[in-house]
Amino acid sequence: MRSIPLLVTGAALVACTTTAAEQPTRSAAKQSEYEKLVAGKVAGAPLSCLPTYRQNDMVVIDERTIAFRDGSRRTYVNHMQGACTSLGGSNALVTRTFGSAQLCRGDIAQVVDLTNHFTVGSCVFGDFVPYTRPAS
Repeated sequence: MRSIPLLVTGAALVACTTTAAEQPTRSAAKQSEYEKLVAGKVAGAPLSCLPTYRQNDMVVIDERTIAFRDGSRRTYVNHMQGACTSLGGSNALVTRTFGSAQLCRGDIAQVVDLTNHFTVGSCVFGDFVPYTRPAS
């Protein structure tokens, strides 16, 4: 009988161990699009929040990578904490801000099927890394 609590404890410990983060799978076209977005730009210090006025031009690279273009000089790249499954195609990423005009690390986004108008998934934002083209 004593072995059952040990087995349960061992199983709980194994379930809590962290594994290496899965690398996103992206098509050659999406990889090319990502490279074009950051080409000639230098990564800056990660930001924990992105003001809403910088969120107008969103590009989905893959289920874990979303970019926000801010003109031609700057792009903010966010590596989601977990995958936004089913993102793309006729599905859209919907965010809500409460008491703030910013999108921040830890905020939850919903993936919504635009055809049927229901939620098909959700994910959590990570840091926003600015890629800025150096001044000439």
